[in-house]
Amino acid sequence: MSRVWNFSAGPAAMPQAVLERAQQELLDWNGSGASVMEQSHRGKRFIAMAAQAESDLRELLAIPKDYAVLFLQGGATQLFAQIPMNLATQGGSADYVDSGHWSSKAISEAAPYVRVNTVASGKVDAYQRVPPPDSWQLDPQAAYVHYTPNETIHGVEFHHIPEVGPVPLVADMSSNILSAPLDISRFGLIYAGAQKNIGPSGLVVMIIRRDLLQRVSQPMARIFRFAEQAANDSMLNTPNTWGWYVAGLTFQWLKDQGGLSVMDERNRAKADLLYQTIDGSQGYYRNPIDPSSRSRMNVPFTLHDGALDALFLQESEAAGLLALKGHKAVGGMRASLYNAVPLAAVQALTDFMLNFSRRHG
Repeated sequence: MSRVWNFSAGPAAMPQAVLERAQQELLDWNGSGASVMEQSHRGKRFIAMAAQAESDLRELLAIPKDYAVLFLQGGATQLFAQIPMNLATQGGSADYVDSGHWSSKAISEAAPYVRVNTVASGKVDAYQRVPPPDSWQLDPQAAYVHYTPNETIHGVEFHHIPEVGPVPLVADMSSNILSAPLDISRFGLIYAGAQKNIGPSGLVVMIIRRDLLQRVSQPMARIFRFAEQAANDSMLNTPNTWGWYVAGLTFQWLKDQGGLSVMDERNRAKADLLYQTIDGSQGYYRNPIDPSSRSRMNVPFTLHDGALDALFLQESEAAGLLALKGHKAVGGMRASLYNAVPLAAVQALTDFMLNFSRRHG
């Protein structure tokens, strides 16, 4: 069996060791004689697995005890609406930072439930850098401040945690969670769709400071209320058992690799190699993002002649380099370098890029 180098933005590459273990346990999980997908989420085996997954995640991120960890269905997009419903009262306001496609979407989905104050926008710079923090117009009375630390489409990343005072900081970390150590205590709420650095799609992980669960929220069904999910250990209804299980395997894999400091070093090395190749191509390839805001996870780039795009994609796929086509909003190419993408994959990509430029210069 041959596997390609997968640069997809999501659903994305997963660690081969995790896939192999899931394959081995598919028909007989934990000596039960049945798949994890056939187990009751109320059974002792599944509850033990869920507890171990949470414990491993807490260890990886050094999550303080005063934070709850939730494993929820849906995805980050669903939480764009749920967050204001849970954290803001009717008629209340919240601050949002617009740094690209996904933060813009979060703003539009929040609008029916909260008065959105866009404190800064990178749109004026064509989303080529994060909005400078000294330009933010923060409201000290806001229910929370929301931002997207990494924008997968535009390839922009915050390399600092914003200072927002006593107002809770909310972060959509779908595309960069677990890529480096993180000071959880700086945040009120973190959420992440699983399909980048955690596991398969259909699961979202949330880390929320427990005092925020006590906020007076807006009228909604119990299933949407974070406090209800926390009180029921994320099992108010049948959870995504497969996604939770694979997430747990991924957390174990990360621990086996040496933890998030090791992943940080690897991710920096991968991004540095690709950016050096782009910057050293004498204009053949170009990344439009201000170097101070370049993403380590998602690297968009264009060729000097857009007429070569189709050929680049055709030849790269033939060379075993998958999913390099850029998002339709920006065009060009995009390489996503999540935790499961090894340095060898980026070396193969950069070797191909150099070879392509020589042949089609």
